[in-house]
Amino acid sequence: MGNVRAPTYLLTAPRTRRPTLSMTLRRSYYDFSYGYREPRTFTLPDYTPAQLQNRTVNAPLLRYVDSVRTHGHRAARIDPLDLLQREEVAALNPARYGLDDPSRTYDINGIVWTRPVGQDTGPEHWPLDRITNHLRDVYVSRIAYEYMHSPSKTERLWFSHLLESESTEDRRVAAEERKRIHELLAQSEVFDQFLQVKFPNLKRYGLEGGESMLPALDALFKSAAEAGVEHIIVGMPHRGRLNLLTGLLQFPPTALFRKIKGGSELPEEYGAAGDVISHLTASPSLQYAGAQKPVKVSLLPNPSHLEAVNPVALGKTRAKQFALLKMLERAGETGCRPGDRVMCVQLHGDASFTGQGVVMEGLGLSNLPHYTVGGSVHLVVNIGYTTPASSARSSLYCSDVAKMINAPVLHVNGDYPEDVQRAIDVAFKYRNYFRKDIIVDLIVYRRWGHNELDEPAFTQPLMYEKIRSRRSVPALYEERLIDENVLTKDAAESVRAQHKEFLASELSAAASHKPGSVVSALQGQWKGLVWPASRDAVWDPETGVEVDTLKRVGRASVSTPEGFEIHPRLQRHVKHRLQAMETGKGLDWATAEALAFGSLMLEGYDVRISGQDVGRGTFSQRHAMLVDQRTEGVVVPLNLALECDGRLELANSSLSEMGVLGFEYGVSWEKPDILPIWEAQFGDFFNGAQVIIDTFISSAETKWLKQSGIVLLLPHGLDGAGPEHSSSRIERMLQLTNDPYTFGTGSEHANVNMNIAFPTTPAQYFHLLRRQVRRNFRKPLVVAGPKGLLRLAAAASSLEELSSGSRFRPVLDDPAITDTSAVSRVVCLTGKLYYDLVKERQKRQLDGRVAFVRVEELSPFPFHATLDVLSRYDGAQEVVWLQEEPRNQGAWTHVEPRLNAVLERLGRQKVTYRGRKEDAVPAPGIASAYSAQQKAVIDSAFHGL
Repeated sequence: MGNVRAPTYLLTAPRTRRPTLSMTLRRSYYDFSYGYREPRTFTLPDYTPAQLQNRTVNAPLLRYVDSVRTHGHRAARIDPLDLLQREEVAALNPARYGLDDPSRTYDINGIVWTRPVGQDTGPEHWPLDRITNHLRDVYVSRIAYEYMHSPSKTERLWFSHLLESESTEDRRVAAEERKRIHELLAQSEVFDQFLQVKFPNLKRYGLEGGESMLPALDALFKSAAEAGVEHIIVGMPHRGRLNLLTGLLQFPPTALFRKIKGGSELPEEYGAAGDVISHLTASPSLQYAGAQKPVKVSLLPNPSHLEAVNPVALGKTRAKQFALLKMLERAGETGCRPGDRVMCVQLHGDASFTGQGVVMEGLGLSNLPHYTVGGSVHLVVNIGYTTPASSARSSLYCSDVAKMINAPVLHVNGDYPEDVQRAIDVAFKYRNYFRKDIIVDLIVYRRWGHNELDEPAFTQPLMYEKIRSRRSVPALYEERLIDENVLTKDAAESVRAQHKEFLASELSAAASHKPGSVVSALQGQWKGLVWPASRDAVWDPETGVEVDTLKRVGRASVSTPEGFEIHPRLQRHVKHRLQAMETGKGLDWATAEALAFGSLMLEGYDVRISGQDVGRGTFSQRHAMLVDQRTEGVVVPLNLALECDGRLELANSSLSEMGVLGFEYGVSWEKPDILPIWEAQFGDFFNGAQVIIDTFISSAETKWLKQSGIVLLLPHGLDGAGPEHSSSRIERMLQLTNDPYTFGTGSEHANVNMNIAFPTTPAQYFHLLRRQVRRNFRKPLVVAGPKGLLRLAAAASSLEELSSGSRFRPVLDDPAITDTSAVSRVVCLTGKLYYDLVKERQKRQLDGRVAFVRVEELSPFPFHATLDVLSRYDGAQEVVWLQEEPRNQGAWTHVEPRLNAVLERLGRQKVTYRGRKEDAVPAPGIASAYSAQQKAVIDSAFHGL
């Protein structure tokens, strides 16, 4: 093809954090908006001319060495049961490369790395047998390394230097560290045996066979603390969780025993449902020798859906990092980057790591500019699965999925705890140096089945014949230390006896144990907030803003630097926004949203909106980021023009639902002073994240007393777009609420788990967003958002509706009705259908005969507000519920009993339904069928009048 020059934007990258007009073209332009931290870049010294010459002269040796680095894992002794079927690896035979004389010496300079990085003191000659033995000791041993698949030469060289230059002495473990390992192993085994004796019918998902997980995590926490990490966020499943809690994370065994005996882990006065023992949590501060500060380790609560907690852990880590970064920047420290002080650790099972798609979604987020956390350490506790690997995955290793992001993988034999800690040490060094994800595949086994009541020999008789005939990992390690005079037999027995005595005393105290107060969860950033069910909770705060402030924000939202070239078609967007600020009228949805964002920023709150193409908006309505048409430099006008502490982060995401929503939910757990929003491209697509909604968003407060202010924006509305672009499945969201069926005793607001709203004006949307953080507690908010209403003139709002003294109204009466005595029918409804009905009413000249009442908030159902509005229409002959969704969908099943409770109090007949009939899909894909159905829905509102 001849000489083809790459475009400039592929050759160079800008170095400034904030976009300027001098930015060099680059496709990842929006990386440089707020929230972006430029990743670390590293290079190791390149080969010297002498090394390059030697690599050419000894090319056969180079090929052999690289083959061992690449294929050594296939012959490594990493299976504690020795059941892996290992084929003979021809690539590891030096004779294959013409190297058949063991005594022949070769210059290894630049081929095998036995010296520190950058040190080249000339030729270094080794005989072939020494080279072979050295390489096998490194790569074909009890730790197997996979890093040669990395496209980064720097990373490959880093690993080669680190692994090949360390001597046996460098890898020697001190006696005190070995005693620490023994203590963790022995105590874990005693713990499992104690539970087996005292609670033989308990499914505890013990760690027997995988006890090396504890010294692995201990080593990881210690290395992190010594490197200056102050916070570690851990997401893990059930396997070994109780061992970790009571063994490393200082969870009181007495609290565990109380829970096992049927008690609650939470204060009873809060009426929480609680969760099972394998989902318990702890957040201790651990002090390690050699670390200047203690490290706080937060084990997050998790559902039974494996891997679902991991994106939540990522989001919480990211939010904690940016809270610290903002604090440090205020103090003038600008060199801190994600990963310096906060680290994410993710634990996995082998079957779920390769089988659950959310793992791949999380990995896909790991290096994205608004989602990276500076590298996670992944520990796969590879215990085997009831189904054999041949049926559980299509790859050689469960960890192969991580190669999608070129992550290095370290496989290690769990029978050798010191090698396990060595693997962890390498993993942490890589993560801390490159700030990227790395996988440790801890290959162990489970002495029992999936749980202690299971019989694994049903399907794996040979494996469990071997397991039951072997001694435990703690026993084998204990014998080794005794044989090497590191530990006496009496000392070993004392460790076990003391821990057993401790557990017995904790069990005796279980009956009198009382859970701690929930107030302890409202400290730090959560200080000042209250429990939603408390008398101090403010459910309906004033959310209006002074008009002058709104105008300032509105102008700022479309401001650009001098010389910035905006797209010509966006000039109308800017003109409309400025005109609305001048006249105070004609505010569309994007304007109201910008005013909500900016006003919150001025009050010190951060705003983060995440999803697919959220910067411009799915419907090209938001344009919260503007791109220079000459340079592709980006500005986020609100960040650029508003001089305030609050910031707006526009996190354009990958095409992921479950992973991204889980991430944003994790953000909401960490920071109450942020408005965290996830916007689905279309509301229909939220069901890709249904697990997060079911097991976290709708239930975390009830299970774990965890508050969240997450907002789900789900574009909704039947407009002829077919079955999968029409409905946010409001019925499913409403079914997940604990909204009461009738009037409460004295208060409009029971402690309902989620707010679900269907606003019909920009002003209502504005107040909903601001209410999320103006309340003194946090609740998830689901918004059935607009599509066709985004630019509809009839739906526009005024600045007056957003001004001081205003707030969200859960029910909107019909503004066209002045004489209620003439109204014979009241139609209650939600959504955009209102505007179609008003237009049709005018066309039919029925303005005074039928009233349209919009129920803007469906959960908690506004009993009193609905009662107030409907009581005005005492002459109406009927109240109907009208919806464009099919009868078995939409809000009907939720509102019917609640509207009837209101009507019963008014002494009126029950509400009747009008709208589409039952259907298997939200909307038809045939245009003529949709049009006919929609016409019938509108006609039904007026039938008989």
